Amino acid sequence: MQKVTLDEIVGLERYERIRSEFRQHIVALKKNRRVTVGDRITFVFENHDTVLFQIQEMVRAERIIDLDKIRFEVDTFNELIPAEGELSATMLIEITQPEQIRPELVRLIGIDQAVALHIGDRYRVPAVFEPGRSKADNLSAVQYVRFPLSPEARTAFQDERQEALIVIEHPNYRARTVLSAAVRHSLAAEV
Repeated sequence: MQKVTLDEIVGLERYERIRSEFRQHIVALKKNRRVTVGDRITFVFENHDTVLFQIQEMVRAERIIDLDKIRFEVDTFNELIPAEGELSATMLIEITQPEQIRPELVRLIGIDQAVALHIGDRYRVPAVFEPGRSKADNLSAVQYVRFPLSPEARTAFQDERQEALIVIEHPNYRARTVLSAAVRHSLAAEV
């Protein structure tokens, strides 16, 4: 999948003029890229446009105008774009009660070994988590996850007759969600 280039990033003034329309596009796009698994975990599958939006929003929020700093953001966020034959997602652990954040995150340590994409009866694709976001005593509420698909698993994923689901089998969090036809269609076009 095509990475975001520095040339695609627009200046702050221009971005303010197009932001509303661009946000509407991203909200509509993410409807078919968001998968909730259980009551606390959501995966948002990334692509070129979702990453471009994140970069533009970071540049806007931080008021970044230095070209080298913008280049750094582009390089950093481009890591979220899936390579050929894989899916890439931001996994969000959503805990709404502030006093429960730390205890709940501690309870979920090891979740990076417990997530997989199942395709039909034949394929189980373990998630590959970005290193450094899970430690022996701490876990980040935002994780970056990849699902590397073999050519056979990719073909099966693109076959809508094969059920695809995300499964979490952690001692403190067990949940599974079947990917809807709309999500499958959105993602299958990019794998």
